[in-house]
Amino acid sequence: MTGAALLAARTALKAGAGKVLVGLAQSPMPLACDLIQPELMLKHADALLEDHASIHAWAAGCGLGQREEAATWLRTLFTVHGASPIVLDADGLNLLSNEAVRPTWGQGLVVLTPHPAEAARLLGITTQQVQSDRPGTARALASMFKSWIVLKGSGTIVCAPDLSWQINTTGNVGLASGGTGDVLSGLLASLLAQGFAPEIAVTGGVWLHGRAADVLVNEGKGPIGLTAGELAEAIRTLRNHARSEDEVAAQKP
Repeated sequence: MTGAALLAARTALKAGAGKVLVGLAQSPMPLACDLIQPELMLKHADALLEDHASIHAWAAGCGLGQREEAATWLRTLFTVHGASPIVLDADGLNLLSNEAVRPTWGQGLVVLTPHPAEAARLLGITTQQVQSDRPGTARALASMFKSWIVLKGSGTIVCAPDLSWQINTTGNVGLASGGTGDVLSGLLASLLAQGFAPEIAVTGGVWLHGRAADVLVNEGKGPIGLTAGELAEAIRTLRNHARSEDEVAAQKP
């Protein structure tokens, strides 16, 4: 699903990452460039992994598929990422839950972003059990994988590796549309690549993702028909608006 990768990459760019490379999991490459966002640098997944030394943060799994080749790419990523953070979503989580890959990513920062069904598969329980104790589920995942957990849904739970957790209060039902999870992955990877500490990048990124959806609803662009592609623009506006307010506050005597 090339669109999933492009949604994540476009968001990463508009959230402030200065250079975004996209590894596409198809041979031959389906696109030479992104005509909507030609600043993105498209490569085959193999070529991107070979260029690993220049990558400051990774978003993996968006539209990846679940073939053996996809599992091989993830295993390679876990080996070569070094200290660069990984945000793992979608098919990355599915490959983890069916044990096609193991959590062999070492000591580096990892963020898992499951929706309830993905969380259920990772823990071997039902989606109903996940929803009946969302904080407990997030803590169980954080303990199992020694990673940050973003359990998506109404009242997204953000849980740190030390098992402390928070409930995000932004967002609306418009975020149930397809592709919004890919946008979140791109946003989190972008903030981590910019050097924000995880307690800021992960919790702040989840808040910003939801707030962008709220702004679009307030503008009459949702929740009905709100699309994932609209979120990146709203995220960019919010980041710049917040920066302007901070500068004004800093100038006050």
